[in-house]
Amino acid sequence: MGAARRLDETFAALADPTRRGVIDLLREEPRRAGELAAAFDMSAPAMSRHLRVLRKTGLVEEEAIEDDARVKVYRLRPERFGELRAWLDEVESFWSDQLSAFKAHAERTRKKT
Repeated sequence: MGAARRLDETFAALADPTRRGVIDLLREEPRRAGELAAAFDMSAPAMSRHLRVLRKTGLVEEEAIEDDARVKVYRLRPERFGELRAWLDEVESFWSDQLSAFKAHAERTRKKT
């Protein structure tokens, strides 16, 4: 899968406010699906759908607990966030260059008058 498509999927997954909220909670610590559902006053199946999208896009991963393989803990995966950060850095660099060029032009124009 290409970088552009992965980025599109990441933005689509993060477009939903509940999924962004899940990301915020998982930034604090890994959590069980039930904890996440309770935090949003949501049914387990509804949260499961959100978690499936986040897993499919590679933003989170699930891990079974040793004592009970039925219980899954969810945690963030840094790789996809790194790709997002790299893209944002490129956009920021572009705008910084544009603003620097505009500033230089404005200063040159001001000196001529």
